[in-house]
Amino acid sequence: MNFYFAPLEGITGYLYRNAYHTYFHPMDKYFSPFISTNQNGKLSNKELNDILPEHNKGMILVPQLLSNNATHFIQTSKEIKQLGYNELNLNLGCPSGTVVSKGKGSGFLAKKEELNAFLEEIFTASITKISVKTRIGKVSPDEFYDLIEIYNQYPMEELIIHPRIQTDFYKNKPNHDIFREAMVLSKNPVCYNGDIFSRDGYNAFSNQFQSVDTIMLGRGMLTNPGLVSAITKDSKLDKTVLKEFHDRIYQDYKGQLFGDRNVLFKMKELWFYMIQMFSNHEKYFKKIKKSERLCDYDDIVTKLFHEQEIIQSKEYSK
Repeated sequence: MNFYFAPLEGITGYLYRNAYHTYFHPMDKYFSPFISTNQNGKLSNKELNDILPEHNKGMILVPQLLSNNATHFIQTSKEIKQLGYNELNLNLGCPSGTVVSKGKGSGFLAKKEELNAFLEEIFTASITKISVKTRIGKVSPDEFYDLIEIYNQYPMEELIIHPRIQTDFYKNKPNHDIFREAMVLSKNPVCYNGDIFSRDGYNAFSNQFQSVDTIMLGRGMLTNPGLVSAITKDSKLDKTVLKEFHDRIYQDYKGQLFGDRNVLFKMKELWFYMIQMFSNHEKYFKKIKKSERLCDYDDIVTKLFHEQEIIQSKEYSK
């Protein structure tokens, strides 16, 4: 099985990726948080720093672009190719209201004629290989049948399918019936993405879809960074390793960001997921969220690791 690390805006930047790559099972591919293309075709300093090859040594990184303008996409593709990248990923899956309102991400799925014209232009330009991450529609799963006919016209590196519609956000269950049909209908290689949080969950999925050879993991990895080892080796998350992983990210943020508030904001985003792996974590999480100084944060995190244990094979439900 090939395992990919899904991007999550604000969390899975290069500092997180490097810490993960050091302490846990290396992923076959990592995907960057999306870069929103613009008329200048230029990357911001933040975007550039995130995908600089020297900040992503030893890993295969695929920069992800968010766009509904083919000219902007092509211009940005040329800029990124100069950094040495041979594959880009198109984001047609983001369900965020601000993204969708601009007709981007999964909002683009509702504009099928425009989407088809966009894909024709970017694939004709052929700046790099292109993979696509998609949902199965905006308001109805039935939209996928038209979408797959569009996708089949283009030589995608991969079609990564998150089988929810945009209005689901991350609620309801992934639509495995549509995904099963996608496996048959797609002329492009297919990767699955959606709601795999444990070894049991992985086994249940793989028993249903034995021909799937590539899976993208997202929230499950943020909750349990040892998820791939749990899946492949039935190994348990080591609390000592998790603490070292946390400390690496924490120290890197303190070295990069200015002020307690900015560092704490980033760490609180991470704990929204990772706290689920600890027993009796509620009171600790409340104190983490209320922390306004690094010294207060240090105290509560030290107590959490000392006083509580790791819960194994916990299904994540947020």
